Amino acid sequence: MLALFRAIVYAALFIGVVLVFIPEQILVATGIARPAQIGPWHWVGLVLVVLGGALALWCIATFALVGQGTPAPFDPPRKLVAAGPYRWSRNPMYLGAGTALAGAALFYQSAALVAFAAGFLVMTHLFVILYEEPTLERTFGARYADYRNAVPRWMPTWRS
Repeated sequence: MLALFRAIVYAALFIGVVLVFIPEQILVATGIARPAQIGPWHWVGLVLVVLGGALALWCIATFALVGQGTPAPFDPPRKLVAAGPYRWSRNPMYLGAGTALAGAALFYQSAALVAFAAGFLVMTHLFVILYEEPTLERTFGARYADYRNAVPRWMPTWRS
C-alpha cells in the first residue's frame, strides 16, 4: 500500500510538471489560447490526451502493485515489472506521456508543443539507453536480459 501511495505522489508531480505546467508555459509564451470552437482534430487530440494519460497511469499502478516501487529513479520497483502494458513495450509509460503531449499539441494546433513532445521523447530515449537499461541490467541481471530480448524497447508487440 505504501508503494501505491508513493507512486501516486510521483505521478502527481510528473504529470503536474511535465504534462501540465510546462505545456501551459509554452502555450502562454507562444500566445496560444484554448480554441473557441472544437472541431474534429481537436477531438482527436483530446482522445490522445486521455488515452496517453490512462496508459501512463496504468503503468504507474503496475509499478506500484507488481514491482512494489515507483517509476522515480530514486524509488524504483523492487521487482522486475513485465506485466500489464510492460508485456508489449519496455517503455509504455513514456509512450503514454508522449501520446498525451502529442494530443495536447493537436488540440491546441501548436508547433511549439509538437517540438516539446519531440524533445521529451528524445530526452527519454537517451535516459533509457544511458541510465535505465544499464541500471536494470545490473539490478535484475539475466531476468532483465531475457525480458529485453523478448519485448521491444518502444514499438509495442501484441503477444501475451
